[in-house]
Amino acid sequence: MVPAPGSGSGNWAGASSAAIDPDGGFLIAYRVRTPDQRGSHLVVARLSEDLRPSTLCRIDKETFGAASLERPALLRTKNGWRMYVSCATPGSKHWRIDVLDVADPEAFGEATPRGVFPGSASIGVKDPVVRRDGDRWEAWICCHPLDEPGEEDRMTTAYATSKDGLAWEWEGTVLTGRPGKWDSRGARVTAVLPSGRLSYDGRATKEENFSERTGLTEPRSDEPIANVRYLDVVPTPDVYVLFFEVPRADGSHDLCVQRAAK
Repeated sequence: MVPAPGSGSGNWAGASSAAIDPDGGFLIAYRVRTPDQRGSHLVVARLSEDLRPSTLCRIDKETFGAASLERPALLRTKNGWRMYVSCATPGSKHWRIDVLDVADPEAFGEATPRGVFPGSASIGVKDPVVRRDGDRWEAWICCHPLDEPGEEDRMTTAYATSKDGLAWEWEGTVLTGRPGKWDSRGARVTAVLPSGRLSYDGRATKEENFSERTGLTEPRSDEPIANVRYLDVVPTPDVYVLFFEVPRADGSHDLCVQRAAK
């Protein structure tokens, strides 16, 4: 659907989040990365019924004072649209999550960010998965421990709840890596499936950073189910629409989409 911005390792399009557009089709936000700019910007696009993207706006990392941007979480609110954005703190391995609220998705590029998940001196937080059910909000947040220099790629997933999507209560860690398994280095929730199962990214070693693969919980996958990462699943009345980041042989990553039967 969206090709990598260039050839070679570190050129990525992906880490997307999508939602049904009440005007028809889908709305999607995704990260674009190059080796020299890291996650330089997010793109917000509208997808037609045949899943062709049309860009609405671009959000640059300078808007957040960030060294890099990663996976956002995009969803409808009572008054418009909200996006949670993963922001890298310059000069460190720390990450935080800011939020943007707009009435119209074309306005995301001019919106003013607010801090919502600051992380801490010991934990970086990023790659949120957020769901809203009436006045109940749920979030699955990827957490990177910062206590050991050079080992910050380790990851677990924590769960949080909220009444407004802005003030959150942490409920604790819900997914970790399993020693000796394909996901031993860490586990990052990427989607909540209609069945209640979770899809997640995992890897076995530090060297596999940026090369995560997808697994499922309940029961936990003994092996990864696909060589993709950042899987997002949007249910429609007829099918599931899957969005995911796919590695190419040259080390670049494309953003792909496909329909799957229910």
